Amino acid sequence: MQKLNELIGQVVDGLGYELVAVEGSPRGRLLRVFIDIARGVTVDDCEAVSNQLTRVFEVENIDFDRLEVSSPGLDRPLVKPADFERFAGADIRLRTHVPVGNQCNFTGVLKGLRDGAAVVDTQKGELLFAIGDIEKAHLVPKF
Repeated sequence: MQKLNELIGQVVDGLGYELVAVEGSPRGRLLRVFIDIARGVTVDDCEAVSNQLTRVFEVENIDFDRLEVSSPGLDRPLVKPADFERFAGADIRLRTHVPVGNQCNFTGVLKGLRDGAAVVDTQKGELLFAIGDIEKAHLVPKF
């Protein structure tokens, strides 16, 4: 799966988009690719990436039944350290691999990165979470 992620990343980056995440079904029959771009993702963007990935998969003999390309949505996942810098000031929800003070789920305002750790202003004050200790993090949309 790592090699596939690298291949998808090269194609997506080459087209000028950011690869947010790749999800696959257990047997690799369904591939979901989430892309982003500063101006926002359009249907035409998804179509362009889908068409290019389909051609590359044919050349590379990558077997799949269905490919879905979409934006990460309003509740975009935060995966890379750069995501935690880019979305500073946003409301986030995160879950840690191991409890921090008897708690694994946290919500608050992302303050950015400090020494490789996400800084989050929570109800309990400012907390730092090492990127490797975060199981899942995503934006909380405001309506």
